[in-house]
Amino acid sequence: MSSAIPLIQSAAHLDALFVRLRGEPLLAVDTEAASFHRFLDRVYLLQISSRDETAVVDPLALESLAPFAEALADPGVEIVFHDADYDLRLLDRQYGFRVTRIFDTRVAAQLLNEPGIGLAALLEKYFGVRLDKRFQRADWSARPLSPEMLEYAASDTRHLAALRDILKAQLQARGRLAWAEEEFALLEDIRWSPPDGEAGYLRLKGAKALKGRELAILRELFEWREGVAQRSDRATFRILNNEPMLTMSRQPPADMVALKTIPGIGGEQAERRGREILAAVKRGLEIPDRELPRVERTPRRAYDPAFEARVERLKAGRNRLASQLDLAPGVLCPNGTLETIARANPANMEALAALSDLRRWQWREIGADLLAAAAEPVEERNGAEPQTTLRPSP
Repeated sequence: MSSAIPLIQSAAHLDALFVRLRGEPLLAVDTEAASFHRFLDRVYLLQISSRDETAVVDPLALESLAPFAEALADPGVEIVFHDADYDLRLLDRQYGFRVTRIFDTRVAAQLLNEPGIGLAALLEKYFGVRLDKRFQRADWSARPLSPEMLEYAASDTRHLAALRDILKAQLQARGRLAWAEEEFALLEDIRWSPPDGEAGYLRLKGAKALKGRELAILRELFEWREGVAQRSDRATFRILNNEPMLTMSRQPPADMVALKTIPGIGGEQAERRGREILAAVKRGLEIPDRELPRVERTPRRAYDPAFEARVERLKAGRNRLASQLDLAPGVLCPNGTLETIARANPANMEALAALSDLRRWQWREIGADLLAAAAEPVEERNGAEPQTTLRPSP
């Protein structure tokens, strides 16, 4: 690690860092977590850069990050992230920290239709910097961290201020800075939220295709795995992958010999945890029929041809406008928002503005076009071939 990039491991050094940063109008921030390694994700490293200085902070060595929290909440300091969403959720869940003023370089890149919106692609394009991919899945919870890992971590924020300047200038030149600022303001409201009330085992891909007894076995295996992962603080897939659990739910092994034939169950794993796995399978097999779990199916909406036609018209119009504006269609207006518009079928711009899914910048820029697309064309009402009436967005 370069001597110019200190590792902050004491309260005195953290205080001194933020004394030096006091008055800075902009700070770039990133976090390193360890979801690839740990059961419960948390912040294991913080990277902070001004235009002139970069520091790496070890939160495991500190009892308080109060100076950092104060900087995040200061409306006079713009906090620059790349892809802020998960960082904001982690900082909220673990510390209750809030960020008052955000610039997200990933959001900016999307609104500029950059061909690559990942940080690595942007740093290489604008600065010729190539990030070392060796550490993309590094265990940031491990201590000590190697000098190479710390250098990699520092590189995530070292260039963010300059990248922000480049992207902001392009947004201004294309008349899209207000779009970005609305998106940034929405990020300020992001909070950690637990998964929805659906049982965890049902969220596994392929689980809802199982029935009765198969679901019961999967539930027992899932709960066993969760318990082991939580007690050992290891990522769940490091205990047992999803695929073997689904296979065992459909074809329950009766003994160690059968267990070892399950794809994804290694010999060492079978020897180490085989008895526990077989016990979980056995519990699932012994659940009384009347207590077997089942998937509650959400009633399907009745087919509404008028609604479907509005969605298709809105998609066609949105796609044309996206091409004109040089934007990815989903960035200009996601399909979910189009479906909200189609379902509400607003009669005028005021009714369109009342839809919470629609951004204000979308309403201003393409609202009239979307309203026209949602309306049933006169040609369709009269049985003639429909013709597009969308005007080009300015």
